[in-house]
Amino acid sequence: MTKRKLAAVWLATALLAVTSCGTTYELPSISAEQTSRAKQLFAEGQAQTARAPMSTSAAERRFHRVRAKIVPTGRAVCEAATADRGDFECNVTVEIDREMKSRNAYFTYEKSGPVIRLSMPLLQDSANDDEVAFVMGHEYGHLIGRHIDKQQQQALAGALILGTLAAAAGASNGNSYDPLLVESSMALGAAAGGMAYSQAYELESDTLGTRIAYMAGYDPVAGARYFARPEGDRLDTGKLSFWGTHPPDEKRVATVLATVAQIEAQQALQKK
Repeated sequence: MTKRKLAAVWLATALLAVTSCGTTYELPSISAEQTSRAKQLFAEGQAQTARAPMSTSAAERRFHRVRAKIVPTGRAVCEAATADRGDFECNVTVEIDREMKSRNAYFTYEKSGPVIRLSMPLLQDSANDDEVAFVMGHEYGHLIGRHIDKQQQQALAGALILGTLAAAAGASNGNSYDPLLVESSMALGAAAGGMAYSQAYELESDTLGTRIAYMAGYDPVAGARYFARPEGDRLDTGKLSFWGTHPPDEKRVATVLATVAQIEAQQALQKK
């Protein structure tokens, strides 16, 4: 097989991987009324002033109180949503990250299995149980949506696409293979591929998190207001903040409103 044909095969494989990395579930349609209401709620959130932090003990009590409801509900939603995936792991360890100094929450995989962590500063900054429940449910959404797996696939696909194009360009120009050009192109492609669906994944996690919080007895609309806080995208250290990795915007609040409307109309979560 010639270099050009091989490049075409790699490119086709990478494009197929990218197209398979969209959201798993249908995002709700948003009405004009929900958009208007979201703008109002977002504006109210942006007008908030800094909160006096809760004590560590009060924050821990809030965390344990909310976790007791969210964990069984999140597991039930996960099991129902992934019933066709066989051995999908829905048992999640949910705990406090006591080392992180910034307000943040995240989902990850460790040797023990899937893990969700909320930092103590985030818990101390929460205004009510609804906010903690929504953040916790949102992180469950990343598990159920398989976002880590998909981002890895996208990064690989992006690297293959740009690396292949760089190699093909060199071949078409009659140049010899340049490993440095291909390597730099693959690094750029991996970064671009990893970010390709980030906003869609956040909205999908909001949709799933809304359902989990609602089913657990919390108000996801009140909870989502935490995302509308007037905060910067980066910390003093230069790293992305909670609002940088979970960007606040009116569309996210509107998505929560639309999902609540679906729940109250007894519309089930739909796969794409």
